[in-house]
Amino acid sequence: MRFEEFTLVRVDVLGVQIDAVTLAEAVRTVEGFIAEGGPHLVATANAEMVMAAGRDRELARILADAALVVPDGAGVVWAARHLGQPVPERVAGFDLAEELLARAATEGWRVFFFGGAPGIAAKASEAAAAKWPGLTVAGVRDGYFAPEEAASIAAAIRASKPHILLAALGVPKQEKWLAAQATTLAVPVSMGVGGTFDVMAGVTRRAPLWMQRAGLEWLYRLGCDPKRIGRMMALPRFVMRVLAAKKH
Repeated sequence: MRFEEFTLVRVDVLGVQIDAVTLAEAVRTVEGFIAEGGPHLVATANAEMVMAAGRDRELARILADAALVVPDGAGVVWAARHLGQPVPERVAGFDLAEELLARAATEGWRVFFFGGAPGIAAKASEAAAAKWPGLTVAGVRDGYFAPEEAASIAAAIRASKPHILLAALGVPKQEKWLAAQATTLAVPVSMGVGGTFDVMAGVTRRAPLWMQRAGLEWLYRLGCDPKRIGRMMALPRFVMRVLAAKKH
């Protein structure tokens, strides 16, 4: 299926518009964005992000304006189905990032790795280059910087001429930074990837495949880092909001 034959369909999950796409369709959509030129923002919406958007008008606006919002998270997939607007599958941000890196290696797309603790982006890019020979790394930069450095960082990224910018700054910082710097960056595709670099660099591990398929990746993360319990409280609140929305 060529890109121009594929039409994005969005479903509403608690006020956030989610694209009902498969992983393969998301990759084809990004391929089309790169062919068109920039800028396009890709967001990976899980339950935590949806709940944050309900409190944060700026984040809500950014997601509404994003070129692609994939259903990242078992909670979002469940919610869409429960609300009568099912999406075909979960499109995890990590999986989408890996698929794009694989395509970049064969298509000659340049990728910039931005974010994470010092040294993590570099390790992630090295691991990616080893896994996908032919991958062109446009540049790397950690995510520790002062607000006044934002413009110069964006200009440096633009100068490296990437086709794809992966930003691991955490939600919602990465989405807000990418949106604010979109004009300066002029990158065809910018995507917030959260903790993806940590996994690629070998600092953390993803949940076993069976837990991913069972929608229990959140439980694995909590077991690995109990301090996430505060963030995880968004999940039961999300479920209650969805159940309440169904009644109406």
